Amino acid sequence: MQLSKATIADIQNNAIEKPEAALFLLPEKVLQFGTGVLLRGLCDYYIDKANRQGVFNGRVVVVKSTTQGSTDAFAQQDNLYTHIIRGVKDGNTVEQTIINAAVSRVLAASEEWDSILACAANKAMQLIISNTTEVGITFIPEHIMEGVPGSYPGKLLRWLYERYQCFDGSSDAGMIIIPTELLTDNAKKLRDILLQLASHNRLGEAFIQWLQNANSFCNSLVDRIVPGKASTEDTGYTDDLAIMSEVYSLWAIESSDGKVIERLSFAQTDTGVVVAPDIYKFRELKLRLLNGTHTLSCGLAVLAGFATVKEAMADKAFRKYVETVMLQEIAPAVTGSAITAEEANVFGMQVLDRFANPFIEHQWLSITLQYSSKMLMRNLPVLQQYYSKFGTAPRHIALGFAAYCCFMKSVQQEDGKYSGTVNGRTYAINDDKASLLHIHWQKSSPEAAVKSILSDEKLWHQNLDDLPGFTAAVTQYCALINQHGARQLIQNRL
Repeated sequence: MQLSKATIADIQNNAIEKPEAALFLLPEKVLQFGTGVLLRGLCDYYIDKANRQGVFNGRVVVVKSTTQGSTDAFAQQDNLYTHIIRGVKDGNTVEQTIINAAVSRVLAASEEWDSILACAANKAMQLIISNTTEVGITFIPEHIMEGVPGSYPGKLLRWLYERYQCFDGSSDAGMIIIPTELLTDNAKKLRDILLQLASHNRLGEAFIQWLQNANSFCNSLVDRIVPGKASTEDTGYTDDLAIMSEVYSLWAIESSDGKVIERLSFAQTDTGVVVAPDIYKFRELKLRLLNGTHTLSCGLAVLAGFATVKEAMADKAFRKYVETVMLQEIAPAVTGSAITAEEANVFGMQVLDRFANPFIEHQWLSITLQYSSKMLMRNLPVLQQYYSKFGTAPRHIALGFAAYCCFMKSVQQEDGKYSGTVNGRTYAINDDKASLLHIHWQKSSPEAAVKSILSDEKLWHQNLDDLPGFTAAVTQYCALINQHGARQLIQNRL
């Protein structure tokens, strides 16, 4: 039995949360660029939850921008999909299955552009959201009135211009625009690109003023692990669009505008949606405590022989390392006027639950992708803040840097790619700086290689050897990893 409106009544599993018929009659209020699992598992989850409580009362028109794949699965299932939520919260296992009815239509830009533009005439439309990857928010000088624009900003600008014309430039027709791409100040970047593109297309000063003043561009941050397609084998029906996510979810939206807050009424129904004048602390907590801890731990985990995050977190000694580096070194470094110690600790405990999620297979090796740039962006600022506050080398962060150095010791393959070896196993190194690290490891001794790596301003934009005691700590841990192995070092609790 295939999931659809017609078959909902035949689903006998009472544990599945099914939509009431009234939800299908709600007006379309949201234009969403992207069919991906993150949008469906986070933003559309919040909208569907609010609709069920009679709060937001609006559905989503999804724009499929790419030419890859088709919209057939959405059409066959009347745009319904199963959302399975599994994970750990406050130490307890949580399982929930929902049939999401937030999406009303999925329109392919390449084939249904006129239908997408027709949505601009819908007075009920209020909100535009997107997740087109970071590359999607890029200025491409194109003529947006000629066929289907190629870029996401081009498509969005063409749609907004259509709305401007449909409502004769009325300020009441302005939209709330919330990109969820993982870029700092993502809405500001998108707005600036739209203004540049509007000027390039000579759309007129009146439209540019409407674009700037009638529309609200809100920076946002999203955080939820949605690995991808899920199985509905145990539900009694087939769903080609089923997804699974962790329990934790966050959509932080930056705005202090009363009208925006009123329209984003779905925020009332879930504490995971936060509308605040400044989302800096949410971004900083995620980047440092979650992403930074992942990055400091990934090389160490691979060297210790752990394949997945949940496997490593089941090991008491490794979990202790993760907990200590996050809560005793990263958290104290980032707390201050913007982030309290309590906020950092609460977020950190949530991260530990998320890392230990037994339902998600998160590969450590995949986390090492572009390891060098992640260390630079996520952990170097924390290292600097730690030294500024305490003046000494943070031991667990130093071990994370040592694991990075050891992980990046490589041989070059015939195809020009680089790989490392641990305990007789070979692993791929996918990093733009792999060749540079390979050169550093040609030094006369491991000590010289580590000093050379930490001194390289091309890697760190500064000389880390200048930090008192840091090179010595990293060098010592590298020697211990080489002598005893990462697993033994962790077991000995450093």
